[in-house]
Amino acid sequence: MKINVALDGPSGAGKSTIAKAVAKKLEYVYVDTGALYRAIAYHVISSGIDPKDEAAVVPSLDGIKVSLEYVGGAQQVLLNGENVSDKIRTPEISMGASAVSAIPKVREFLFELQKDIARKNNIIMDGRDIGTVVLPKAQVKIFLTATAEERANRRFKELQEKGDPSTYEQVLEDIKQRDYNDTHRDIAPLKKAEDAVEVDSTKMTLDEVIDAIVKIIKEKTEKSSDGGEGKTTIRTSRELMPARPISKKKKLSVFKIFFYNFLRYLTIFVYHCYYNIKWEGKENVPKDGGNIFASNHRSYQDPVFTALGCRVPISYMAKEELFHKNIFFTGLIKLFGAFPVVRGKGDMQVIDTSIEKLEKGRNLEIFPEGTRSKDGKVGKGKTGVALIAAVAQTKVIPVGINFQGEKLKFRSKVVVRYGKPIIPSEIGVKGTSAKDLKVIKNEIMKSITELVH
Repeated sequence: MKINVALDGPSGAGKSTIAKAVAKKLEYVYVDTGALYRAIAYHVISSGIDPKDEAAVVPSLDGIKVSLEYVGGAQQVLLNGENVSDKIRTPEISMGASAVSAIPKVREFLFELQKDIARKNNIIMDGRDIGTVVLPKAQVKIFLTATAEERANRRFKELQEKGDPSTYEQVLEDIKQRDYNDTHRDIAPLKKAEDAVEVDSTKMTLDEVIDAIVKIIKEKTEKSSDGGEGKTTIRTSRELMPARPISKKKKLSVFKIFFYNFLRYLTIFVYHCYYNIKWEGKENVPKDGGNIFASNHRSYQDPVFTALGCRVPISYMAKEELFHKNIFFTGLIKLFGAFPVVRGKGDMQVIDTSIEKLEKGRNLEIFPEGTRSKDGKVGKGKTGVALIAAVAQTKVIPVGINFQGEKLKFRSKVVVRYGKPIIPSEIGVKGTSAKDLKVIKNEIMKSITELVH
């Protein structure tokens, strides 16, 4: 799992400078969210639009592209391919950024970019609402602050070095005004997250602040080598990773559901012609998405057998080797919801991908045994399904796939049974400690075994 550090604080607190230095020391990726909003403000102001005019700002977002690139370890802000890193560091753009950041559509425009970077990297991200809105599950949250006068003095010296004609009084007024704007806006106002560590840098040197924050991060995250390939396992408070309960607010489009069910009923007809198949316990299958289906593993047909009893599409893990076959085959399994997992190597990225699929409204199928059973007996389950269920805090529907013999044959009798949903919180699983994972894994495997007979 990637480590996310959220660094929040008021304008001029030195977040960008300090975050860059800390990221360099820890070899993390630095993400300056303020620069993204400044880029939007620069675009708006350059187009002659008032940054406070939401009706004019929102349409101007169509067709523009804002991105971050790292050249020689230095971050560059690109607006439609142009490097605007220096152009966005003026008091006018600073005030404009405060204005556009209060517009919901602007925040939505940049939100997914920020989340995507955080999912893929160990990052330190600074801004106004990182710990409260953008990365509420960040392992480390820091609120960096200083008096308005000290922040104004720092910003004034920085502008002087760049030849900016702004006076100290102007800079101080801008700081105070932006503080008011940031803390009083309706959308994601600046505030300290409840679990954030506050660092007041007013009387500290730059190096003292950097060292203090590095120390906080190291204390919050314990690293231990897996002894195999130089990878790192993150444990915080004896938890393998923090719980991230899915919201279940997102649903697939009506068109996707219609198209999926059209194919589902067509496939059911074909399978009835080829196999003597039936589905039992369909009353246990939730009508919504965002659920995990944990099944025994008998054949390559298992993902289809399970999916045919569900109204919402199911994503499933497939061994990484399958994605290196011919383009047609790879495209086909991706179309039906497959995503790769590197078996036996602790592929933690698959956890994030699984949570992402559930959050988007799809269901997820996992085979706890890992490999197919030739004799039909349920083997020993692995902790992968338990970990994903504990992190997502969502329903797990046990599935038992039954047929005689090692391989499926024409007109084989196949019975697919869905058991009663297992809800982590109802069996006392609220985190990802070894004890919690053992409880939920045993419950899942017990239920699957009861369904296979």
